[in-house]
Amino acid sequence: MAQLNCAHTEAMLGDKGYGINELVQLARSMGAEVVIPPKRNRVEKREYDEYLYKLRHLVENAFFMLKRRRGIATRYAKNTALFLAAVHIRHIAL
Repeated sequence: MAQLNCAHTEAMLGDKGYGINELVQLARSMGAEVVIPPKRNRVEKREYDEYLYKLRHLVENAFFMLKRRRGIATRYAKNTALFLAAVHIRHIAL
């Protein structure tokens, strides 16, 4: 398994597909809280913070909405300030 290089991680958030035992053990050995819901067919159900998982989903949906805008997804604005302005405008519209 690959080594993770993180300065400080409080929580590891992910979808059900990231709930493999090796990854969960690695995150816990780093002192991180694991916020990954268990799969339905998992024998041992794992506890997770449902509120934090819902926040992760909101952030993921915000990135999805940004990617739907062609100008932002392909980064037509080559200038960083213009790109950031386009992202801000899109978030205001959301």
